[in-house]
This record gives sequence, C-alpha cells and structure tokens, in this order.
Amino acid sequence: MTPIARTLAIILACASSAARADDFFKDKTITIINSTGNGGSYFNIAQVLTRHMPKYIPGAPSMVVKSMPGGGNVLATNFMYNVAPKDGTHIATINNSIPLHQVLDGKGVRYDANKFHWLGSTGTYNSVAYVWHTAGVKTLDDLRQKEITLGGTGAGSSIVIYPMVMNKLLGTKFKIILGYQSTMQIDVAMERGEVLARTGSYSALMADHPEWVPQKKVNIVAQIGGKREKGLENIPLLTDMATNEEDRRVLQLISSPIALGRPYLAPPGVPEERVAILRNAFHAALRDPACLEDMKKIQTDIDPISAEEIARIVRDTVEAPQDIIARAKVLMESQ
Repeated sequence: MTPIARTLAIILACASSAARADDFFKDKTITIINSTGNGGSYFNIAQVLTRHMPKYIPGAPSMVVKSMPGGGNVLATNFMYNVAPKDGTHIATINNSIPLHQVLDGKGVRYDANKFHWLGSTGTYNSVAYVWHTAGVKTLDDLRQKEITLGGTGAGSSIVIYPMVMNKLLGTKFKIILGYQSTMQIDVAMERGEVLARTGSYSALMADHPEWVPQKKVNIVAQIGGKREKGLENIPLLTDMATNEEDRRVLQLISSPIALGRPYLAPPGVPEERVAILRNAFHAALRDPACLEDMKKIQTDIDPISAEEIARIVRDTVEAPQDIIARAKVLMESQ
C-alpha cells in the first residue's frame, strides 16, 4: 500500500468510527449515576447537566440522573467499574475521595481508579469541618477537649476520612456515627441534635444552607484543601496544623482529593470515540452561558478541570509514596 493510500485508509477508518459514534447515541438515554443521595450539590449539578450536555452529543440523546448512595460512595463506583454498560450510556459523578479510599482503606473496593475514563470536573472546592452552634465548640482546641458526635455515610467517604485523620494526628475527639445514606440526612440529623458536626464541601454548605454561617448556626473550625478558601482566610488548613514533616505529608495526601472537585467518569471499556464525545460534551456544557446561568441558580460556581488533569491527580494519589501510604493506613485502622 502506498503512503497516500495508507493515509486515505486511516482517514476513512476514523470517519467511519466517528459516524458510528454519531449514530450510536441517537434515541438513547444516558444515565448519570450519582454516588451521593438526592438533593445534595452533586445531584443538583448533575440535574443541570442533563439539560445542557445532550445538545452537544451527536444524536441528542436524553439524559437522566440516578442516585446510588451507599458504602461511602463505593457502591456506585463499583457499579460503574463492574456492572454499568461499557457503551457510553452510563457516566457517573462520584465523591472525590474514591481514589484515596482505594489506597488507604480498600474496604469494599472492586475498582481501579486509574482505569476509569475520566471526563473532567466541574471545579475544585475546599472541604470544611463545622460544628452545630449548640455544641459549645468554636475552635480546634475546643475539639481537643470535648467529644463531639459527627455524622458520616461510609468508610470510603471523605466526610469520614477527614475527621478520622484529625482525631489521630491533631488530637480532636470526634465520635463518628456511620450509616447515614446521604449528606442531606446528616444535615437533618444536625438540626435535630442527633449529631453535632460533619465535614463537607464549603460551597455545598453555602448552597444548601446559605443561612447557617451568617446566622451562626454552625462554627467552621478547619478546612481541607491546597490553599485557604476565599472568605475563610482565618480558618486553618489541616496541613497548617501539622507538627512535623511526616504528618504534613500525610495530611497533604489526605487533602489531595480536594483538587478533584466533583469529578465525572465513564467506565473502563467504553470505545475511545464515545469517550471523546462525552468529554467534549461535558466541557462544552460547562462553557454554555445557559448552563452557567442554571448553575448560578443552585449557587454553584463552575471552574472546569480537564480530563487529563483529573487523571493525573488520580494517578498521583493511587501511586503515592509507599511510606506515606503506610503511615496514613495506620491512621485509618480504627476510629
């Protein structure tokens, strides 16, 4: 075959593959699996995307959200890795702690985060640890003196990982109560006095309960992330509170999921041309003025992160230095 003929063959093959991908999504329904419960920020963002992503997918498929909470987000992640169709009709938004859970705990893990097709993320946000106003706790030092009940979902969730590590490295006395099906259930439990604290996204806190901070219903005592959140410049980061270099490196690893924001993925095995379509549609929607306007209505700021950057962060987490992973694992052995 001559070079020209070979080039033409490649072009025709690519065009044929793209055409098949274009044809595939027509009259299909794409399901967004949400690893958290209904009503939270992950769910609300996914609902907005169902209204805007389809117009950027050839064939204009319909799109729906299905929540699959449980096991600290591991249930949905396992489903996406092992059960979900590998044809592009299922994508997911999962808690950003999932890669960290894989290396630190491993409980229930039947996935390899490195092998997912990452689509990107809607943006980063810091997590915060906050306490209900009736607890009489205003600072981290108060938490070192007084036991406080804290609501959690499952062991794989960041809202459980963070307080467990804070107990071990920073001397806090959170009594972690597991078993809540969603973060919204934990919020209701706080209002009822069943638990007195939780950790979670600062942006979600301000979106879901905009009155809690200004009305001083909660006190934010710490934040988790690479740098201090705007408006929380006086609240310390976990890494700020480390007393030695080894602890600081462990806290950096623990904080690494924050850089993932709210990531989206497709299962391993989805044809590359369909993955490319889904990635392009995801990022096109996040640049769409109508989509951004809808995001504002749910009080969510969008700062998209590329699929390549998300894959790099996941890889760096899963392949972190073994000595740091070993040290972090010791901290995770018990509450």
